[in-house]
Formats: sequence, structure tokens, C-alpha cells
Amino acid sequence: MNTKKVIGILLIIGGLALGYLGLNKIENSGASVKVLNIELDVSDKGSKQQGYIYLGLGILLVAGGVYTVNKK
Repeated sequence: MNTKKVIGILLIIGGLALGYLGLNKIENSGASVKVLNIELDVSDKGSKQQGYIYLGLGILLVAGGVYTVNKK
């Protein structure tokens, strides 16, 4: 197996892991509480922003990995 293909596969796996981590951070950045028929929504903007950064980096890593694997 070629070294470039191994690096490409590792980039794809790392990108998928970062994407998954980013999606979890975005999903878990907010919460809602219902008190006396009033629903309060609380969100952590810093965590949500960090999740979007992880998601973007994951997409870049997957794209780089696919490019590296397909390059001849």
C-alpha cells in the first residue's frame, strides 16, 4: 500500500472524527427549561462556535484525504 493512500485514509478518519465532535458540540450547546409555563432557552455561543470550527476543519480534512487518495 502506498504511503500517500495511508495518509489520505488517516486524514479522512480524522476529518470524520472532527465532524462528529463538532456536531455533538453544536447539539449540546443549548438547553431549555420550562418554569411556570414559561420556556427559557439558554445557549452557549462559545461552544456552538467551537463546534462549527470543528465541523469546518473536519470537512477540510475529509476533502484533503479524498484528494490525496485519488491523486496518482
